[in-house]
Amino acid sequence: LQKLIHLLQATDDPLIQEQALITLSNSAAFSVNQDIIRNLNGLSIIGGMLSDCVPKVKEKALNALNNLSMNTKNQEEIQVYITQVCRNVESAPRNSDLQLAGLRLLTNMSVTGDYHHKMTNSIPCFLHLLSEGTERTQIQVLKVLVNLSANPAMTRHLLRAQV
Repeated sequence: LQKLIHLLQATDDPLIQEQALITLSNSAAFSVNQDIIRNLNGLSIIGGMLSDCVPKVKEKALNALNNLSMNTKNQEEIQVYITQVCRNVESAPRNSDLQLAGLRLLTNMSVTGDYHHKMTNSIPCFLHLLSEGTERTQIQVLKVLVNLSANPAMTRHLLRAQV
């Protein structure tokens, strides 16, 4: 894991970055690896890949963060990327794998109410995707919206959203 994280830092080759992110994402399926990746500063390194201009690298970084977000300590670190993930969802091609990866991460990050306030500005986008997206996109958006709707503090934002 340490070598993979170092490889992500050391290379600019998108194909190598993709493969390293896929391997880290698969490794994150095991809770012990989630802690190791966090302790090796892997979350911020993977999070830094969200700024990459190559859509496939962003997508793989989102998938890795999604798998890593199954742990509350990791969520505390990942939450700093929520606004950026929302922007990626809004700017990604509609129904793309990149958009779906962002929505999956937002679903995990919205399971508790801790970070809902960071998604408030994206509610109009979510509602637009709900009406314009494919079935796969609609299902992911609904998961985020259901999580947000479980928080009474979000009711006003959900009902006042302009679509």
